Amino acid sequence: MGRTYFVEEAVGKYLSDLSAKQKPYVTGLLIGQCSSQRDYVIRAVRTPPKEEQNESTIIPSKLTSIDEEWVTAHASQVSRMLPGGLLVLGVFIIAAPELAKDSQNVLRKLIFSVEKSVMRRRLWKAGEDDISDRAALQVCSTTKKIVCRTYDVQDPKSSAKPADWKYQSALSACWLALDCTVNVNIHIPLLATSPNHDLEKNTKNGLNRWSKQIEDSVFLINGQVKDNDTELLEGLKKLRGSTQSSTQFSDVKVLTQLSQGSSRRSTATVQVCSGSINLKGAVKCRAYIHNNKPKVKEAIQALKRDIINTLSDRCEILFEDLIINEGLDKKNFQREYRVLPQRLFVPVAGSSVMLSDYKFRDEATGEIQEHFVEMLDQAVQAEDIHIAEEASTVDICPATDNTDDTQQKQLTKTTLLLKLQQNMGVVIAAAVAVFASIFSFNYFSD
Repeated sequence: MGRTYFVEEAVGKYLSDLSAKQKPYVTGLLIGQCSSQRDYVIRAVRTPPKEEQNESTIIPSKLTSIDEEWVTAHASQVSRMLPGGLLVLGVFIIAAPELAKDSQNVLRKLIFSVEKSVMRRRLWKAGEDDISDRAALQVCSTTKKIVCRTYDVQDPKSSAKPADWKYQSALSACWLALDCTVNVNIHIPLLATSPNHDLEKNTKNGLNRWSKQIEDSVFLINGQVKDNDTELLEGLKKLRGSTQSSTQFSDVKVLTQLSQGSSRRSTATVQVCSGSINLKGAVKCRAYIHNNKPKVKEAIQALKRDIINTLSDRCEILFEDLIINEGLDKKNFQREYRVLPQRLFVPVAGSSVMLSDYKFRDEATGEIQEHFVEMLDQAVQAEDIHIAEEASTVDICPATDNTDDTQQKQLTKTTLLLKLQQNMGVVIAAAVAVFASIFSFNYFSD
């Protein structure tokens, strides 16, 4: 039995409007949420035209001319604008009848390319419970006939499976939102032994270590720790009684473990570094979950991924901005004190879900509006743009080059002694190590 996609009625109208433009073909993305029982499509977004194209440009009439790289780049940009719980869950193509024969092959190719592009940037890996089916929607521009199939993106040899496509009104009008603010204070060393690792890669490695802390954190939903398999809405119904608002918000607190459990042994490591990166601030995180008896584990997983994604995406955006606008050399850099882009939210008409984006302090509102039109084909009013937080900072600190050999030796010796003092439980071993290090240092100095 194939999967069933419940689709917001506005998506059907959007696809119909694109069909009426009488172009040989139109490609785009499907945005929504997966669950074990059913999938939800709340938005469809056409692939934006390239800069050298405009509405009057004649589009080639063969599907082989579709720019796969352009479609996947669009998908990567859109995925940054999706809060937790939402993802690019498929690709659509609207084509004339004579192109129908090649449509499925093109869709299959695009689905795997889009998934690979989006997941390459993520610091988390899909779990066993994640749905790996992605939708391939084919629409005939003349007859308006819809054919929906799915492909398993975890299986490169996956064949098409039929799927149901059902429209539903007010599909996401009462989805639950989970909000939290996470205080970030991350120190990322830049190892001197890894000269080939550029600034962005070092940052990603540091964030990868931090993301594992988020994965292991405890989440309090409205002040309570809930069992993973319980229904998320149970407590909310008792709390709110019979009154249900269009948007239900749950306040979430994230408790990060300060140290590893006693069952694990940890060892101190001394590493020579060429500098450091410091990320500090408070980031706003949000996830949305469907209202069809969602489980607590679904909501927590969606919020965890949003926490990890939002910080990773901000750093990525910052480095892109530095390279494009200032020509930053990621390997030979000077001290940089920067402000990470702030997160903002914009409502979706007829839905309780809000989409996300990021802005720098000097970025005008008009630029944000243009970005929403370009990426999500959505006009946004200035008063609907909600800045969610204060700015967070990133401090890039290269090591100074005026440290002579004697200072460096003394620094290394002092560091070793401090590390040994932290392990006073093994006094004899520490004493021997200190003696050996002092003897070796004096011997070679002489």
